[in-house]
Amino acid sequence: MPSMPSLTLPTGLVVSLLATAVHADQTFDRVGEIFVQRCLECHNATERSGGLDLTDRDGLHAGGNSGPVIDPADPDESELLRRVREGEMPPRKQGRSRALPPAEVAALTAWVRAGADWPDGRVLDPFERTSETRAGRDWWSLQPITRPPIPAASSADNPIDAFIRAALAERGWEPAPEADRRTLIRRLSFDLTGLPPSFEEVEAFVADTRPDAYERLVDRLLASPHYGERWGRYWLDLVRYADTSGYERDQDKPFAWKYRDWVIAALNADMPYDRFITVQLAGDELADASAETVVATGFLRLGTWNDEPNDPQEYKYDRLEDLVHVTGTAFLGLTIKCARCHDHKFDPIPQIDYYRVASAFWAGPIEPGDRALLGGPDPATLGYTDILGWTDRGREIPPLHLLQKGEPNRPGPAVEPATPSFMPALHRPFAPPPPQARTTTRRRQLAAWITDPANPLTARVAVNRLWLHHFGQGLVRTPDNFGFTGERPTHAELLDWLAAEFQDRGWQTKPLHRLIVTSKTYRQASIHPQQQRYAASDADNRLWWRAERRRLDAEALRDALLAASGRLDRSRIGGPGFLPDIPPDALEGLSTKEKAWTPSPPADQLRRSVYLFTKRSLLPPIMTTFDFTDTTQPCARRDVTLVPTQSLALLNNPLVHEQSRALAERVAAQTNSPAEAVRLAWRLVLGRDPSGSEQTLALEHLTATVSQRDMTSGEASHADDDRTLGALASLCHVLLNTNEFLFVD
Repeated sequence: MPSMPSLTLPTGLVVSLLATAVHADQTFDRVGEIFVQRCLECHNATERSGGLDLTDRDGLHAGGNSGPVIDPADPDESELLRRVREGEMPPRKQGRSRALPPAEVAALTAWVRAGADWPDGRVLDPFERTSETRAGRDWWSLQPITRPPIPAASSADNPIDAFIRAALAERGWEPAPEADRRTLIRRLSFDLTGLPPSFEEVEAFVADTRPDAYERLVDRLLASPHYGERWGRYWLDLVRYADTSGYERDQDKPFAWKYRDWVIAALNADMPYDRFITVQLAGDELADASAETVVATGFLRLGTWNDEPNDPQEYKYDRLEDLVHVTGTAFLGLTIKCARCHDHKFDPIPQIDYYRVASAFWAGPIEPGDRALLGGPDPATLGYTDILGWTDRGREIPPLHLLQKGEPNRPGPAVEPATPSFMPALHRPFAPPPPQARTTTRRRQLAAWITDPANPLTARVAVNRLWLHHFGQGLVRTPDNFGFTGERPTHAELLDWLAAEFQDRGWQTKPLHRLIVTSKTYRQASIHPQQQRYAASDADNRLWWRAERRRLDAEALRDALLAASGRLDRSRIGGPGFLPDIPPDALEGLSTKEKAWTPSPPADQLRRSVYLFTKRSLLPPIMTTFDFTDTTQPCARRDVTLVPTQSLALLNNPLVHEQSRALAERVAAQTNSPAEAVRLAWRLVLGRDPSGSEQTLALEHLTATVSQRDMTSGEASHADDDRTLGALASLCHVLLNTNEFLFVD
């Protein structure tokens, strides 16, 4: 058979055709970008608003409910262009104007006039790129962590200071001067242990002339067992810790306190953060599983629990939502739960990703009627008794179906168990369990995905929380939301440098604490010489040009009251929580108020506030007044309010009056004169001696108060003693109500 003659095109024609193809692809790239940013939120393969899908060529040419969107015969009258020109599309939404920018209208018009060419095989992804209304997979928090160079222009010894001062220098600003030593030791003590320093500790630090005196103080506080109590409370907020189940019956959660104690011990031991995460998610699935690691899985059992739901089937999925929510918030700083019913409206999280995460918990004890403390066939055979923990019911479980609109009675396709896809490089299916496994091992695989060094969210979220609790605000000021509706970091390079440092140091937390609190940025005074001028353009202190003055939180306030009176029991660490006295008026309205609350013995109530028994339906008023956490949801940052009811509580709450009286008795037992009593009261409450004017006013207060008391019974000497002690208690009560006691500079 004769060969076919070859066809040779002129070189110029080949170049021309190639140029045309490249130009067409470039034109579509711009159009595709417009579609992704402006249109695919509504017109995608899942939503198809108006029946129109703009993710591929077939969808474009199929048109929508109103007919074709492209008119080849008269391109300028195409429905797509008409609606764009008239401002009908895209529709107006919050934070977005209706009309497209003229350049984008021109690009669409040119593309339609040229034939609306769509490259073969090209499928647009609604999560490709960030738009005006939502984040794409190019969102800042999803990008890999790279350690940025430390600003070279700064002479700072601490890298934190180099980053902070470089940003200040751009404005020609200077940081605030260093706080005095009395302020620093009080700030450090509350930050690292949640307790005030004693007068003797303050004086010793002030007198310590060693060049490393401050660093020695930091190391001592980080080594204190009270460090874990302080920082453990922050984690308990984040994982919605409580000792009861909530809802109407609000029954006890037996042994929940063991999880609280595990957290405190893990932080005191500086357990690497990747291990800290893994044990809580999958402590029963580890090669070194033990009763201790299973206690850590109490993380999954801490949420509210309704043992009598109206619709058990629907409640099963509500429980899954709680688990997805706490996992996404605590470890990733993303609101994954918002994708239960549809693709996330703001972040690049498709609905199926919600169910991929949920599939890790699908095998666990989530049935409303399940009252077993630990799932599985026979926990006692594993040595795991008296534990509120988690293990799968077995290794083989039914498939989890994606729910249409999140409704249990509308199951969709079965979901392949896998990690989320919003970071494509890390996305992978969950492997089936090995032959010897008792569980699905999905939680262990999810933990491995979360702690993968290539996962940029985990380290960023963690170091941001450390910064938050040391400075009052995070570098990202929405610590539970690193997505589109959250705030961007004030210092993105510093955040990444800290995240890289955290990982490179083996996920150890205490070295990062030390790095932060030894920085000059942390040691600044809260008042700046240029306060008014700087605040005029940076009232929120986003450039960190001064320290933030902060009010004590509920636990630190209660502990400080007990510490001042000398009654705080610091030695008893761990164990079941204590039930504090609650004023009778707080029990009014309860149907069985005589049985609702039985306070612990008085001696037990002198323990630190982290050991307070947390009953969801009945929290002590003194705690809620000072913004105790909402125990039903993960809380990365508590509200901080300054309201009149707080002053009224300090003036009238029985606990405060009891400590005022106990403090007065403590002072009276150690002093022989009013002047000595005043000086000791100042030392015990404020950690310093009174000034001359304070001493004078305090003595006048004692004299005036004694003279005003009318004693009507008892022997004269006893009456005198009582009047004096009452006056001293009044003075102590005043001190416990001062801003200096309530705030940390």
